[in-house]
Amino acid sequence: MPLMARLRIRRPMPFLGRLRRRIQRLKPYPSLLVLLVPLTLVEPLKMAALLVAGKGHWLSGTGMIIAAYAASLFIVERLFRVVKPKLLMLHWFATTWAFVERTRAAAIAACRSIWNGRTKRT
Repeated sequence: MPLMARLRIRRPMPFLGRLRRRIQRLKPYPSLLVLLVPLTLVEPLKMAALLVAGKGHWLSGTGMIIAAYAASLFIVERLFRVVKPKLLMLHWFATTWAFVERTRAAAIAACRSIWNGRTKRT
């Protein structure tokens, strides 16, 4: 099908794809900065939402918490996936990430053993 290959139209890359590629080309410390900027905006928003809810505006506070967690999930988590390979080039980050992964795996194993123990007794 060589004729079909010649007819293929090259479309420009979407904005988010271009942005992802530019972020992936960054060095480790600028990648860390790219991740920290939205993180420093989202995390204090969660604390502010708790203050708003604590002042009696529970509906507004709940809405703020939902929005902050959604931003954290959709923006910060997505950025972390993009910059994680660059961040793992930093020795201190790689060491910390390995510790987090080991701790997470141990916690999951402990929860599974507890869950399996409960299901076997009943």
